[in-house]
Amino acid sequence: MINKHILSGCRVLDFTHALAGPTTTRLMAEMGADVVKVELAPHGDMVRAMPFFKDGRSAYFVQQNRGKKSLCLDIRKPEALELLKKLIGQSDVLLENYTPGVIADMGLSWEVAREINPQLIYCSISAFGQSGPLSGLPGFDYMGQAYSGVTSLMGEPDEAPVMPTISMGDVNTGVHALAAINGALYYRSQGGGGQYIDCSLLDSYFHCHDLNVQLCSNTKGAVQPTRNGRHHPAVAPDGIFRGRDSCMFIIALTPKQWEALCGVMGRTELIGDPRYKTFSDRAAHLDEIIEIIEGWLQSMPSDDASRAALEAAHVPVAPVLTPGEAMQHPHLVERVTVRTVHDRVLGDFKIPGMPLRFSEFPEPLGLEAPFLGEHNATVLGDMLAMSAGEIEQLKASGVLHAESIADPG
Repeated sequence: MINKHILSGCRVLDFTHALAGPTTTRLMAEMGADVVKVELAPHGDMVRAMPFFKDGRSAYFVQQNRGKKSLCLDIRKPEALELLKKLIGQSDVLLENYTPGVIADMGLSWEVAREINPQLIYCSISAFGQSGPLSGLPGFDYMGQAYSGVTSLMGEPDEAPVMPTISMGDVNTGVHALAAINGALYYRSQGGGGQYIDCSLLDSYFHCHDLNVQLCSNTKGAVQPTRNGRHHPAVAPDGIFRGRDSCMFIIALTPKQWEALCGVMGRTELIGDPRYKTFSDRAAHLDEIIEIIEGWLQSMPSDDASRAALEAAHVPVAPVLTPGEAMQHPHLVERVTVRTVHDRVLGDFKIPGMPLRFSEFPEPLGLEAPFLGEHNATVLGDMLAMSAGEIEQLKASGVLHAESIADPG
């Protein structure tokens, strides 16, 4: 039995696939929401075909879809559309991340859904949003990243930009959508009714510009932020420095931090040097700053000793860990930032932990990822009060689809 949690009682009809939308509904499931994942026959969510695999079961899918119920149907059949409309009437939130226009072509647009359920929170996640010249284009994380100007900031100055091998935009957009949905749910709880939410990868990526946009605007384009390799182009020290046998991030921007760094290095004469007075001054002499800091790092007995000295002086520092190293770090382990979950096919394996922590709900919920169509009968029986005979007829006519469920024994 699932324990109560902060979103217990909230019913979510989830038409999302891949990562951005499933991030939102995964977090909602972790918060206790009742999430019905609508999957289109015959294959369901595309990430069911993403590695790692064991006996045909995707660990990628499991990570993103724990706690959800799978309803798999053939949307081309009129009966399927009618079932979905009835489920809309029983739901608090509908989430979709098709290319704009696709869900309307299915017959399930916001206008249709609002007529069925005026209290519905309807959220569309897309690459570029529901309006504007790019809105009709399909896209993934990296398209939003590229159009937002973010990709241009990553890599070495004289080389092509680099591609990060992590889906920052998808997850970031999913969290943005979660914030909007929870705000809309609160608004509704105050008597405000349902509403439509438009959330895009491009908007979420552009929202991450802390310095670049206002800098470019206020200088009338005279300053064009660009990539600067391992170091921040505007402030210093703020970057990745090479130690004896590894790399580490060091940031010392405030006067107190800069003085502490100079003291740790035994270079107190730098504190009063006018070339290094402010972080902007130091950025103007970045090559010198890099040489000074890396020279000290490589003179130390070890990188552990360097970090210990910096930490003792309260200079912000962090080792550049691999994912495997991060998974073993005592801090991440103690906070369950990396956690072990169990799957009926994959067994025990590690995934990222729940990043949202609530004082009244300290324990994680025991959740499982669904097999394709596993909950067809459960969803239709519980939410629409359909009989076993009616459900069997839908299965026989090809409206419902399901895969075989593995025997855990």
